[in-house]
Amino acid sequence: MIIKLSGNGEFLFVKKSYNKDMLMIVIILVLFILYLYLIYLNNGRREALKPYTERYVAHRGLFNNKDVPENSLKAFRKAVENGYGIELDVQLTADDQLVVFHDVSLYRMTGIDRNLTDCSYEELQSYRLLDTDEKIPLFSEVLKVLQPDTRLIIEVKPEGRYIDTTKKTVEMMRDYKGLYNMESFNPKVVRYLRVHEPQIVRGQLSYNYLKDENCDLSPFVKFELTYLILNFYTRPDYVAYDCVNYRNLSFRIISGLFKGFCVAWTVKSQEELEKIKKHYQCFIFDSFIPDENPYSS
Repeated sequence: MIIKLSGNGEFLFVKKSYNKDMLMIVIILVLFILYLYLIYLNNGRREALKPYTERYVAHRGLFNNKDVPENSLKAFRKAVENGYGIELDVQLTADDQLVVFHDVSLYRMTGIDRNLTDCSYEELQSYRLLDTDEKIPLFSEVLKVLQPDTRLIIEVKPEGRYIDTTKKTVEMMRDYKGLYNMESFNPKVVRYLRVHEPQIVRGQLSYNYLKDENCDLSPFVKFELTYLILNFYTRPDYVAYDCVNYRNLSFRIISGLFKGFCVAWTVKSQEELEKIKKHYQCFIFDSFIPDENPYSS
């Protein structure tokens, strides 16, 4: 639309339009800077994380879920024997025993239709993992299997009594001399570590919650978690992001612009590993055996 005005009127019209455009640019710039602030992570622990760039990390141990179940002592021994790091999951039983197990329900791994947190440790000892001789191990038992140079990643499960689980894990790691860090999908766990245990290297786990139809969180919370908006609250030392969603905008900014330390989970093939290498520094794998050459070379 063309509007003809007198000389002074035309000047005022252009000036008002110019002011509106500048205001819009300033607002967009401020919002973008705020967004960068919200997703920024702590980049000061890269030296502590460097050992994790030197070895692949076996997801729940080196398992096949046949004769070697996931998160079993046998799987952890195999990972250590083959020189891999280990990622594992910790939960609390009903009687406050810290055990290593992934699912909320026992059904997939034991055939028992109960939640782990409703069972005592003594009850769990009567169940077997995938009809093998392996049982759900205590976290303390797993620590005895590890070597001083084993790269350990401890995931605190986001459900249940997650803060109590975090406290119990921290207490158990007080005298541990090996390499380890702690992570969780739950920002409240990572926040707890930031405030109360700042000496522990901490990681924020995430993935595309917006595409998860089984997740009952609100769309707003899903958005926050997917795009790592709560990093301002947790200031993680690293981000562990689902390796198939590496194109996520926030992740790409953290990985590229911020040069943040990024952990890939869970890599399922050598082809996938090669595809994502430039986006991550540490790789958690299962379902295949990676090439022998270290990816840091």
